[in-house]
Amino acid sequence: MIWLILSVVLWGIVHSVMASLKFKAILEKILGAQTMRFYRLFYNIFSAISFLPVLWLMRVLPDRTLYEISAPWMYVMLFGQFLAVIGLIVGLFQTDAWEFAGLRQIIAPNGEENGKLVIKGLYKHMRHPLYTFGLLFIWLTPVMTVNMLVLYISATIYIVIGAYFEERKLCREFGDAYAEYQSSTPMLVPRLFL
Repeated sequence: MIWLILSVVLWGIVHSVMASLKFKAILEKILGAQTMRFYRLFYNIFSAISFLPVLWLMRVLPDRTLYEISAPWMYVMLFGQFLAVIGLIVGLFQTDAWEFAGLRQIIAPNGEENGKLVIKGLYKHMRHPLYTFGLLFIWLTPVMTVNMLVLYISATIYIVIGAYFEERKLCREFGDAYAEYQSSTPMLVPRLFL
């Protein structure tokens, strides 16, 4: 279990450092501005590949089932996961899926990200719908093992901490507009009543 926790922590540190503005600035000095147009795509590919050892450890480390939800509640949870996937897709397209993937930057004249603040659609109800729906998806898993629980708790902590640091970056980028958005829109849990 400790190896799984350490692997998630290591992945989170590397992932966070690579997402930081300082790291990007240093890399831009070394590689040049034109090369940075490929950064987001490389970052996404690297993040996915570097997460594979975590998944491998989940598979090979000793594990046991904590619970298994049976029908009909299993179907309710699976339907919730389906809705979470729909929410992820909708949220992704509301922010510009091509830019998120790193493809728009490659063809953009300066290779820069769009940099516009999205506050409509799902983003009108919560500041981080992709995180919300991602967390819903993992926590609605009808079968829970010890290794899954360790990974899900680690991912949840990382997402909450990551959202905090991401918001600091967004405040620097968008200034008062983001501060106003922050004050009127919940972070992860949407308000059910206006």
